[in-house]
Amino acid sequence: MSNTSQSNHERRTNGRQLSALTLAALGVVFGDIGTSPLYALRECFRGTHAMATTPQNIFGIVSLIFWALLLVISIKYLIFVLRADNRGEGGILALMTLLTHDKKGSPRIHAIIVTLGLFGAALIYGDGIITPAISVLSAVEGLTVATDIFQPWVVPVSIAILTMMFFFQQRGTASIGSIFGPIILLWFLVIGTIGITSIIKAPEILAAISPHYAVDFFMVNQWKGFAILGLVFLVLTGGEALYADMGHFGKLPIRISWFFLVLPALLLNYFGQGAYLLQNPDDVENLFYKLLPSWALYPMVVLATMATVIASQAIISGSFSLARQAVQLGFLPRLAVLHTSDEKIGQVYVPTVNWLLFIGTISLILIFRESGNLASAYGVAVSTDMIITTILTALLSYRVWKLKPALVITTASLFLAIDLAFFSSISAKLFAGGWITIAIASAIFFVMKTWQHGREILRKNFEAQALDLHLFVNDLKERKPPRVSGVAVFLTGNDSGTPRTLLHNFKHNKIIHEHTVLLSVKTEEIPYVRHDERIEYQPIGAGMYRIRLKYGFSEDPNIPEALQQIENDEIRFEPMRTTYFLGRETLLISGRSKMAKWRKRLFAFLSHNAFDATGFFRLPPNRVIELGLQVEL
Repeated sequence: MSNTSQSNHERRTNGRQLSALTLAALGVVFGDIGTSPLYALRECFRGTHAMATTPQNIFGIVSLIFWALLLVISIKYLIFVLRADNRGEGGILALMTLLTHDKKGSPRIHAIIVTLGLFGAALIYGDGIITPAISVLSAVEGLTVATDIFQPWVVPVSIAILTMMFFFQQRGTASIGSIFGPIILLWFLVIGTIGITSIIKAPEILAAISPHYAVDFFMVNQWKGFAILGLVFLVLTGGEALYADMGHFGKLPIRISWFFLVLPALLLNYFGQGAYLLQNPDDVENLFYKLLPSWALYPMVVLATMATVIASQAIISGSFSLARQAVQLGFLPRLAVLHTSDEKIGQVYVPTVNWLLFIGTISLILIFRESGNLASAYGVAVSTDMIITTILTALLSYRVWKLKPALVITTASLFLAIDLAFFSSISAKLFAGGWITIAIASAIFFVMKTWQHGREILRKNFEAQALDLHLFVNDLKERKPPRVSGVAVFLTGNDSGTPRTLLHNFKHNKIIHEHTVLLSVKTEEIPYVRHDERIEYQPIGAGMYRIRLKYGFSEDPNIPEALQQIENDEIRFEPMRTTYFLGRETLLISGRSKMAKWRKRLFAFLSHNAFDATGFFRLPPNRVIELGLQVEL
């Protein structure tokens, strides 16, 4: 094959890969923000803060929607925030680890960054509970457009759909992932098309592109106009997914999808809804479905329901990935993580997270019962998360990217002013339901901080009480205890001292294995560790070795698999000659640490219910010995 034809073949292959990734990104990344037209503009003209459907208000709100999508999503997220990738991985925890990777600087600043990152991650779980509820409810409510006979069935049907969706999570998205993209592609093509048909009837709505309509809206309506920002913000919910899912698809497919399809389709639909209101100012209820001809209503309800299920799937899958990252970084106890695809490492299922989200989502539907009522609770978590993202990105620009302070301050001030304006308006929702997501996020945040703090206390206690390893090795050389054949692997979190499990085993059994390995597993603050950097091997003497395994926060540790990669003449990890020793800790909350007693009890509860280390590290159960240890907290 000539160089020219080979180059053309590579370009075609790369082009096909890019097209496939772009289509897949549609189904995962843009489902949430793509289904916002179902309720976002409607809510501005109904409910507690409803605006009168005058031409001036319609032009003003449509203008606000246009500039919100342009400034917050197109410029802030797609151009600036997507640059903050941790070796290709995105999301609030990846952003946090970029800032904390370098341990230099003030410990107080480091602690503040970690706190902001953890609270931002906790907020995503609040969003993960409310997004499926409001999305599916708003789609099913389309059944009531033609007749009220379906009204009593909206809640039961929504619960049935969500129950099936959560139940089938354990099967993963691999088998149905191929249809996600085409369905969302069809969704965007359809909503763009019906938007155009409506705009043709009232093309004057296109003048709302001018920002002076948004300015006039505030000048005329003042504080009431400012309050409506909280409802305009509904068009942005799901925007944080652009950054969180960057690691799955890359920047280019996300940007191509947004600028060439998603943004045009959303704008056409929002402008189409505005055009409809200009002609029918009193017909606000189920505004999205009013753009359709009567024959298309029920097919559109089906398509909208499928789109909202996919949107919900995206935030649920993101919650699974976030939980895995939090566990690996030491902010949550070990959780069972099941891989649902043999080909894609990012497709995981976390049962504990799945059923907690299910309980929370169904509870919200039973409490609020209508998507309009849920809109009052929506947006608080996302707006807070966007503020945190802006702050952390600004710190990254200054501390890591070394951009000029004047540029950082100017850019951050602009985006922070927009974020704070939305947040200030949305804060009025706190007592109308917004407190729910903040309460959920706060509870998750305190769980993560308690686990992190408790593990730090235990680590310091172990280090203070650990026997110096050189003393132990010298003692072995002098006493020459009986040796048994095989390899003993003692898991330890202490890189310097002698593991307590090794001391207990030696004390009670009076023997030591022919080869004794002190194994520690460390999670690096990067998503993936190269295979040639995975293992650190160090002979200690007296038949003992220290091995360190390194993993990224988006990887799952597999100890037997990693040990099989070690090739030398001193030691071989044959499966039936290798025994793993683990410590089974019993926590005593009567210790002298300054942690509050209620937090000690919470930590003990989390520790007791953590997924067992045998399964977490992929150890063969029939080759594991657990030794009981009492530990004071």
